[in-house]
Amino acid sequence: MYGNGNGIFDARRVYAFNAAGQRVPVGGSPQAFQTGESYLRSPLINYQHPHDLFMGLGATYRFDAGPAKYTFAADLVGSPALGPTPFMHRESGRDNPSVPLTHHYMDSTHITTGVLTAGVTVGHLMLETSAFRGEEPDENRLNIDQPRLDSWSVRGSWRSGPWSAQVAGGRLDKPEWFEPVDVVRITASVGFDGTIASRPLAVLAGWGRNRDVGLFALDGYLLEWDLRMSAHDTVDGRAESMLKEIFGLGVHPAGLLNHPRNFSHIDALTVGYVRDIPMIGWRRLGIGADITVHRTSEDLVEFYGSPKSYHLFLRWRPSASASPHVHH
Repeated sequence: MYGNGNGIFDARRVYAFNAAGQRVPVGGSPQAFQTGESYLRSPLINYQHPHDLFMGLGATYRFDAGPAKYTFAADLVGSPALGPTPFMHRESGRDNPSVPLTHHYMDSTHITTGVLTAGVTVGHLMLETSAFRGEEPDENRLNIDQPRLDSWSVRGSWRSGPWSAQVAGGRLDKPEWFEPVDVVRITASVGFDGTIASRPLAVLAGWGRNRDVGLFALDGYLLEWDLRMSAHDTVDGRAESMLKEIFGLGVHPAGLLNHPRNFSHIDALTVGYVRDIPMIGWRRLGIGADITVHRTSEDLVEFYGSPKSYHLFLRWRPSASASPHVHH
């Protein structure tokens, strides 16, 4: 539920239209201005789609040869070398239950069926390249889609102590079925995962650009943080700014994409708090709350006003340790 200056905007009452022009309800997790993928063959707007059950199935082989370390990976389901660590796995977003609005600008390829990756690491630097399927997963969340190697990416990354950075680019073969055009994606990010005044702090600043080949380019910016104030208290936040197509997003047959489009500017700021409650037998149970405020271009104000979203949630983690998990 989202409050705005003109009353209440209820995302659950929003309808969309499929390729046959039939009105269908949309499904997923309500989230103002979120887009990406589809439900009942209708592009999702104001909803975050569910992710596939299988998020990683594959094998990785690493070996050293002098000063260099080589990596080869083959995944039936996995993540190509494109973008920062996906939002659900990075420390800066570990206590935020919402998906970034810039997800499809930076890290939406994290569940890809069919990925081959090769990489070499020398010192603090790593260079990787991947071949993978560019199309987003279908609406069946329990199956494994047909793997294809029709897209490619290259990523250079650097890591030293708590600091990390990456720059990546790739060409995705028709990622969305309702807009059948190739997309060139470029991303860059800088991260910090260490301490400040002895308190664990994780921060990520990122940028992503999607350029529909021969059409237009859309940019998204992200700043995300997670600060553990004490053994049981955490403050997190996320600031985003992007251009999105909200009005007019629909099914565009191949060859009919080059027409005037309406893109809206959206800013979003989330601030949240989580309190861990030690309980014997429950390991780590936390109660959290957050609020998100939005600022938009004038074209969205009449329908949305100035929407605000609120969450109150319970979070459970099986580990009793307060130490963050580490990704290599």
